[in-house]
Amino acid sequence: MGCSGCRLRVNFGKALSKVSVFFTMVLIFTYFFYCLTGFCDSAPRAAYRQQTSDLDYDILDDLRPPRRLFPDAPFQRNRTGSAGAPAEPSQNPLDSEKETAQSNGIPVSNTFGTKRFPQAIIIGVKKGGTRALLEFLRIHPDVRAFGAEPHFFDRFYDKGLEWYRNLMPRTLDGQITMEKTPSYFVTKEAPSRICTMNCQTKLIVVVRDPVTRAVSDYTQTLSKNPGLPSFQSLALKNSSTGLIDTTWSAVRIGLYAKHLENWLQYFPLSHFLFVSGERLVSDPAGEMGRVQDFLGLKRVVSDKHFYFNQTKGFPCLKKPEGSSRPRCLGKSKGRPHPQIPSEVLQRLRDFYRPFNHRFYQMSGQDFGWD
Repeated sequence: MGCSGCRLRVNFGKALSKVSVFFTMVLIFTYFFYCLTGFCDSAPRAAYRQQTSDLDYDILDDLRPPRRLFPDAPFQRNRTGSAGAPAEPSQNPLDSEKETAQSNGIPVSNTFGTKRFPQAIIIGVKKGGTRALLEFLRIHPDVRAFGAEPHFFDRFYDKGLEWYRNLMPRTLDGQITMEKTPSYFVTKEAPSRICTMNCQTKLIVVVRDPVTRAVSDYTQTLSKNPGLPSFQSLALKNSSTGLIDTTWSAVRIGLYAKHLENWLQYFPLSHFLFVSGERLVSDPAGEMGRVQDFLGLKRVVSDKHFYFNQTKGFPCLKKPEGSSRPRCLGKSKGRPHPQIPSEVLQRLRDFYRPFNHRFYQMSGQDFGWD
């Protein structure tokens, strides 16, 4: 019995030892498991999120070739509204970007590139070819542009310059920030406001035969408002006298010389480049060469980028590598114009002739509209 009791105590001691070792191993395993899990969550995953988010929000947006050329509505990475719309004027366009960054554990200050005021602005004119010019420029790797028309210097100036700067895309050193709002050219306050921002800003004006431009302007409005009165009833004060109604915006915009006089009070002529809307169609590479020289850019955009679309009647960009089709302006561009009585068009040509000649003298270019 004595020996049996000894063996029982020995066996019980061995079992207790094994249980102790087992629980010790469980505790050690649990400890290392939580340590490793906590380490992965606190360091590598946060760093990975930061790196991938930076790539998504900045590198891809700043460096990839633009995927939208000639859309109905200009593309931008939208964080404040529907696709292609400008940032909501009533709020800071960076608010949702900051919220997204913070939700991903990214410090708001951790950004790639810098938001700068535009060094060049396409200031006009409406229906002159400004959208085509901007999209052609986006082929260039050293150009970054705000896709929508911000209308800061004519509609939202009270928002302040910082609000305006925050609208702009991020740029790297050596890249040019641009925007386009064609109504600036005919806005009396725009020159002084832009000069307040930077009197060294380069200004691009796309001009077009003012008669053709007026008809195109009317066509666009008519597409949105089918009940619009006839072109001739709007263009003429009185059909019998043939006097032109310069209060109609479609006519007033074409008085290029008068608008330029206002701008020359604040900017020297050397700060302007006047682009021919007609040549932008007939010789896009040639006009783009002039634009690139004016902006101090290497001539990257050339003949190889364009082909003429017979259906639309204007040049499109050839199919980029990796894309399924060429890129052209959307359906809203190249609309057929309504038939206008020839005598009405002639009266408009006679009306514009002295203003055109004055504009040729002021700009130093003969656009051949007469």
